Amino acid sequence: MGVAILTRGHRELTGLLASATAEVLVMSTGSLALARPREVDRHNLRRGVTYRVLCPGEFPLPGNAEIRTAPEVPSDAIVVDRGFAVLPAERNGFAVFELPGVVSTTVGLFERIWAVSALRGEELPTERERELLALLSRGSTDESAALRLGISVRTVRRTAADLMLRLGARSRFQAGARAADRGWLPPGSPGPAPVASVSACAGGRGR
Repeated sequence: MGVAILTRGHRELTGLLASATAEVLVMSTGSLALARPREVDRHNLRRGVTYRVLCPGEFPLPGNAEIRTAPEVPSDAIVVDRGFAVLPAERNGFAVFELPGVVSTTVGLFERIWAVSALRGEELPTERERELLALLSRGSTDESAALRLGISVRTVRRTAADLMLRLGARSRFQAGARAADRGWLPPGSPGPAPVASVSACAGGRGR
């Protein structure tokens, strides 16, 4: 099967999902029926198939599914065992692709968004944490950020370390980039400042 266009109901999709043996990747915009949960998904989870789901809000699957939320998911898509991808088609149908290029592109898009998305139920930053992220992403030192926010340098460092952990970031520059991708920075905040050197990315002055 290179590509098959299926336009009558979702019985065929249920059969495709039932064939999963290891992993199902789901991107859901929340607006199309294609990437909404089905009973076959719950059955797959019970028999040990791994599910990773990207969605803009709640997604009613059991807790053993890995679900991350993003402010905006660009497309509905399902990838089964990285062997074929299911994408929307005309007239409320969907297309099933086994073409390696289509599958790898869909998986690549999923992984890029997954890497910067929040875990379901993850604590969102407070207003002060957002302001600190914006300052640090612009290259502010701990001292200048503390002065601007009216808090101690120790509090800045403790809060920055906690935010990096929550964002899964290895540097403050990476934390700023991921915070921007997740929509955590205050409206109108510029993106992270460019890294001037390797040492700056690793810590730099005031870190």
